[in-house]
Amino acid sequence: MKRCKTIWRSCLAAVILAAALSAQAAATAPSYLIPGGSTVGIKMYTQGLVITELVGGSAAARAGLKKGDTILEADGKAVDSAQALTDCLRAGRDVVLTVMRDGKRAEFLVSPSQTEYGCRLGVYIRDSIAGIGTVTYYDPLTGAFGALGHGVNDLTGSRLLPLEKGFIVSSSVAGVKKGCRGTAGQLHGVFDVTQALGTVEKNTERGLFGTMATIPNRTALPVADSAQVKTGAASILSNVDGTTVEEYAVHIDKLYPNAENGRNLLLTVTDERLLEKTGGIVQGMSGSPIIQDGRLVGAVTHVLVNDPTRGYGIFIENMLDATQ
Repeated sequence: MKRCKTIWRSCLAAVILAAALSAQAAATAPSYLIPGGSTVGIKMYTQGLVITELVGGSAAARAGLKKGDTILEADGKAVDSAQALTDCLRAGRDVVLTVMRDGKRAEFLVSPSQTEYGCRLGVYIRDSIAGIGTVTYYDPLTGAFGALGHGVNDLTGSRLLPLEKGFIVSSSVAGVKKGCRGTAGQLHGVFDVTQALGTVEKNTERGLFGTMATIPNRTALPVADSAQVKTGAASILSNVDGTTVEEYAVHIDKLYPNAENGRNLLLTVTDERLLEKTGGIVQGMSGSPIIQDGRLVGAVTHVLVNDPTRGYGIFIENMLDATQ
């Protein structure tokens, strides 16, 4: 009997703890958000230096380095720019490079080659990446924002870009390459780099997240949970010309509640204005908020290359889970 009471108390404690954690999670998730739709310029700096190409037979290639590796340290000293790496090679001695590959750290002993331009490893590197994307939401209480609905990958496309820091700037859509069957379209943006709108603090599989200096003074919408999303009519907010955000009609065709790849819903663009302008969903529209029945339900994430009128979206609750 005593053992039964002990087990019962343990079970009760576990239930109470689970309820408390659920309540805490519910308390931290915002119930109202301001929908976005504006494009922004995104600049992200990597943690270390990403190798984009290697010269055949070079010192780096002989040592076993590969395209997509991220150089983090040289002889134990962090390197975050091409100049910092060059400075470590000036002496011409062997150098131990600490590299991130497939999520694991590894060390390589490299013997730099002597050239007329100095000591060289024989690699092309990148310490930053820039592009255009769409803001999904703003939190009116905290100034937080979410964008894209998917992460930014490294050059191999196989893993998330290791983020050191990032910022966003205002942009204007100067042109559109229309999507057609077999070829994805694209927004062409002009960036104003004189002043940052906010900072990028997290690069996740479910979007970019950070904080805005100021947020739009627009009406916030209730946040839908996945159970409230249904097939049928909906709309997206997108910026495909200048700085104007417009609402366009779409149809949610199918739902995939358990998808883990940012493809929770399949949608079709039905608005003739957007089809005429872009051919459907194009690169740069990722993050466009999806509205249904007056609720913010998700964000556009992918286009079907063989049918640009259709694409995928992620549930907004899954984006918000990634901020925790």
